[in-house]
Amino acid sequence: MLNLDYRDARPIYEQVKDGLRRLMITGVIREGEKLPSVRSMASALAINPNTIQRAYEALEGEGYLYSVPGKGSFAAPHTGVDEGRRRQLFQVFDQAAAELLFLGVPGQTLRDRIGEREGGGKQ
Repeated sequence: MLNLDYRDARPIYEQVKDGLRRLMITGVIREGEKLPSVRSMASALAINPNTIQRAYEALEGEGYLYSVPGKGSFAAPHTGVDEGRRRQLFQVFDQAAAELLFLGVPGQTLRDRIGEREGGGKQ
């Protein structure tokens, strides 16, 4: 499910958070689907449960999941992603697009890639 890279400079909780977010975005984890419990995921990854809890809390803060006391954590509807995360992603997008344009990638190529994503195509 998730791969951790202990040579990665990012903290483990960020790797877990990013990995879970990627699984949600790609549809591996679907809206409303129950995520593994903190303890079971920590056991599967052989890491401290507090690390998983921190990743879950961060994802909940970003709107990617929600918790139901006594039941667990679930993938949130796509509309739940907060405005702060959107702004952050637009900054990354703007920087990447500016660099690609600088490197000579035509604007139409960038538009085509966005169109592929909108149409459900994945690369």
